This record gives sequence, structure tokens and C-alpha cells, in this order.
Amino acid sequence: MQSAEFLTPEECAEVDKALLTSHDKFTTRVTIYALRSLKQIAQKTDIPIATLQSTQIEEWVYQDESLQKAGDSDFRRFFSQLVISSLKPLKRIAREADIDIERLTIAQVIIWFEKEAKKKLEKN
Repeated sequence: MQSAEFLTPEECAEVDKALLTSHDKFTTRVTIYALRSLKQIAQKTDIPIATLQSTQIEEWVYQDESLQKAGDSDFRRFFSQLVISSLKPLKRIAREADIDIERLTIAQVIIWFEKEAKKKLEKN
């Protein structure tokens, strides 16, 4: 898979099937892509995802050739923040699944977002 690919058609279909609002589907897609990016960063730096620092993530995003083609430094700064922000739900998903973030699957991410959406609905 090329790093410039956001989600595969199969992954998009899985997210589309999820019982989520459009906003939650977008957030799920971003989190899945962030997970893919974080796995690349962890592999390149030999640092576990859970211990990556914001600066390490930003450096990787700024050096990623596919993102340099995608936009200017404002876009890369925005994208860095998306990836960094995705760490929070990814850490929660991994903690609840009792596994390292590196071992999370796309299905686990989608199921977690569905569970969270259901909790929100039940509160209201």
C-alpha cells in the first residue's frame, strides 16, 4: 500500500457500513489513517507508538514525500495535528483491548467508535 493512500476501498466500505454519523465516520477514517501513519513512524524510528512524542510525529509528517506533494506547510501542520490528536482514541482503544497500539486492527477501531457512538445515544 502506498503511503499516499488514505483508506483502501475495502476499509472505506467497512467504515460506511458502521452505525455512525457522518462526523463519526470521518473521525473513524482519520483515526484509521493516523494508525497507519503512526505504525510507519514507529517502524522508522524504532519507538513504540504509545511513547512517540509530538515532535517526532511532526518531523515524520514534514519529511513524508507524499504529503509534501499534497500541500504546503500549513497542510502538513494541520495533518500533524490530526495524527497527534488521533493518539488519544487509539490509546483508549488499545487499553480497552489490552494490546499495544501497533497490534490494533481496523475492525477494532471501527467497533470502538460504534460503541462510543452508542454510549452517546444512550446518554441523550
